[in-house]
Amino acid sequence: MRCFIGIDLGSTTTKAVVVDENQNILGRGITNSRSNYDTAAAIAKQEALVNSRFHLFREKLGSTQALGNESDAPGGTSRGALDGFLGQLERDFRSEQYLEQLADLEQTCQRSLATVKFGSANAVVGEALTEVFRRLTAQAPLLFAEGARRKSDFFRDIAGSQYLATGEAVARQAGTRYEYLLNVFDRSIIEVENRIYADSIRRHLLAALERTFAALPETQARRAKVEAPIKGILDTELEEAYVVGTGYGRARLPFSKEHIRSEILCHGLGAHVMYPGTATVLDIGGQDTKAIQVDPAGIVESFQMNDRCAAGCGRYLGYIADEMNMGLHELGPLAMKSTKTIRINSTCTVFAGAELRDRLSLGDKREDIMAGLHRAIILRAMSILARSGGVRDQFTFTGGVAKNEAAVKSLRQLVGENYGDVTLNIDPDSIYTGALGGATFAWRAIVEDG
Repeated sequence: MRCFIGIDLGSTTTKAVVVDENQNILGRGITNSRSNYDTAAAIAKQEALVNSRFHLFREKLGSTQALGNESDAPGGTSRGALDGFLGQLERDFRSEQYLEQLADLEQTCQRSLATVKFGSANAVVGEALTEVFRRLTAQAPLLFAEGARRKSDFFRDIAGSQYLATGEAVARQAGTRYEYLLNVFDRSIIEVENRIYADSIRRHLLAALERTFAALPETQARRAKVEAPIKGILDTELEEAYVVGTGYGRARLPFSKEHIRSEILCHGLGAHVMYPGTATVLDIGGQDTKAIQVDPAGIVESFQMNDRCAAGCGRYLGYIADEMNMGLHELGPLAMKSTKTIRINSTCTVFAGAELRDRLSLGDKREDIMAGLHRAIILRAMSILARSGGVRDQFTFTGGVAKNEAAVKSLRQLVGENYGDVTLNIDPDSIYTGALGGATFAWRAIVEDG
């Protein structure tokens, strides 16, 4: 099967999208951008190809009714059974991936310990490391259980938060310094984070399949009908016919110049593919904000960007989340509880912490401060939109910040106040808009242009 891939290397996350010869989206993948851009691009692509496999699993199992049909599925429809099975399979797969990386991290930490000089404490630190990873391994199933909530899906974030919490307790019990454990982790995590486990994908999926059958005993009677198409799809080659890179770090991608496209062009085309009626695009990413005007074919007519400052972007919200000791995904819901309008005059990232503490010291509530900050971010975006040509119908909002409900609320209000009744498009997968545009350019390079 020929595939066409777009990779968007952003300042915070790297995204990838895979489309087939009919321009259908097969899969999406995301990872944290790191100093090694080659690795970030490779992992995002790998994630998108894994997601493509799950998409094909769903299609095949659904078409063959391998998990039953509506008449013979007690308590629900075949769709419910299919969703339940694939949901369990993906959780088991992610658990297998995590456990392999965790074991790799433990080995790397032990090797790092051999290179540092903690004096007589080395032996105790080594025993403490063993205990930390024993506990982390035991805790792993809970991280990927049904309904489990994680602040992040990236290994570094998950393992890091677990390690820090567990390491502190273990160090205290072992009578050694917590700083020693932190030192070893810091020396090791980047090395592990930058490893690519492509050769393990099939093995992890097959191991996950066994775990899924065990977790869902009601599927055992249909095991042969389910297992055969899954293994058949695993044996199907996903040929990378053409890859296009874009984004903040596109110049560092390991592609030739003809495989690189401007992020403006890719975001404009990606928004057009998502919503063909798009005339104006606003993309708020980790480090920049883009306002783009496109014609009916998705071709860019004009655009404006903010200066190279994280103010008013996702990175700013990340700093605020850190200051509040919250997950980034928690800021929007907190702001939605606001009952009072607070005017925030600055969105300077450098002074984010001081600004937040000043407001709290004045007696302002956290939720009201958050609402004011979100409105300030959108006001900054509105000025960029105005310079690009304003807001035309239809208006498509993309980027990571488009998933923030408080930001969306402020945008709806301000667009309504300034431009009247305008259709606002927000796709749940809007963070992949640039990568989708890249994949579409890749498809055109082969299928359309020959």
